[in-house]
Amino acid sequence: MSASEDILVADKISKRFDGRVALDEASISVKRGSITGVIGPNGSGKSTLFNIIAGTLTPNSGRVHIQGQDVTGSSAAEICRRGVGRTFQISRLFGEMTVVENLVAIAHGIDDRAAIRRALELLEFLEITAIADKWGSELSYGQRKLVEIARALMLQPAIMLLDEPFAGINPRLQNRIVEHLRALCAKGLTVFFIDHEMRIVLAECDVVYVLAEGKVIASGPPERVRDDPLVLDAYF
Repeated sequence: MSASEDILVADKISKRFDGRVALDEASISVKRGSITGVIGPNGSGKSTLFNIIAGTLTPNSGRVHIQGQDVTGSSAAEICRRGVGRTFQISRLFGEMTVVENLVAIAHGIDDRAAIRRALELLEFLEITAIADKWGSELSYGQRKLVEIARALMLQPAIMLLDEPFAGINPRLQNRIVEHLRALCAKGLTVFFIDHEMRIVLAECDVVYVLAEGKVIASGPPERVRDDPLVLDAYF
């Protein structure tokens, strides 16, 4: 694959917090239409890297490119306008709104009727039409995860950033989410996520990056990363 197929590139990203090094020249690249995962022990820098890419943190050095454009230091709203959707580890749904209203609330550039139609199509795709009229506050943890994905998809992004999408949910729901993500990738969506769920990461990702102490210590296909001595030492 050529470099032109990279939809997301984070090049030599470094970040410090009060003198503590969270990231030390970490670099990743994500191919268009792929599923790419980042794993690593607690404190390895995964969330910091994710938040820099998403625009909620600014690196001390290094550059972030999305769809060929330098977006380093751009706000989260600007990153979103570049075709990036994201979910959050802790749900940010509006509890006093229904599921459909949560989706319609973030729609841009279309009227309410079109937004409702898109919301219902996404709920059907994710097989959660039964909760369309439930209040956000009524949803289970797993339902919130699915609605977060639907909300991000309302913006019709080119790339999805998923913050621990499989954490705390049962294997059956994990598998459902994977099936939906694969279907979206078949339609051209790119998925980039961080998670602790090794079963999913090693089974479903096209490329895996492993962070430890702020550095990328391994990257490549899951079968290669799984047996890397540095990964075994740092993560297992």
